[in-house]
Amino acid sequence: MKDDVVLKMLRRVASGEVSVEDAREALEGVSLSEEAYDSAVNHGVFNEATPGSIVRASVSPSGDSWLVILIGLWGIIWSLYWAGSLSYGLYNHWDQQLLSFFLAMLLLTVIILGMVYMKYVMPDILIVKNRRGKYITPKDPDSWKQYKV
Repeated sequence: MKDDVVLKMLRRVASGEVSVEDAREALEGVSLSEEAYDSAVNHGVFNEATPGSIVRASVSPSGDSWLVILIGLWGIIWSLYWAGSLSYGLYNHWDQQLLSFFLAMLLLTVIILGMVYMKYVMPDILIVKNRRGKYITPKDPDSWKQYKV
């Protein structure tokens, strides 16, 4: 899905290698009826997936891009700075307001790192598992205890 023909053509049009008219001519013979379009959308959205199938929700960008790596390094460096300042301040009995600022900045940096990780690194793949039948063991009525209040 990452390197399909339409996406390659869109990238070529965006870079200027292929003109818009040439791209329209290439896609001229493609026709899609409204019923086929609705059935395709409804199939992906409303049909229940079979057990064991892999469902991809959307195409997520690659986690090995330089921007993600730079944000990760930025976050690690700042997290170490805020955690070190917080530890040093706790050791030297600094004011609570400054310590809470360092803690808040540390948590904010970790949250930003988590958001970037979930958006750009973690895959959008869901594996539908089989549901096992529930087994309830029989309870012997003679083993019940009657408690009186």
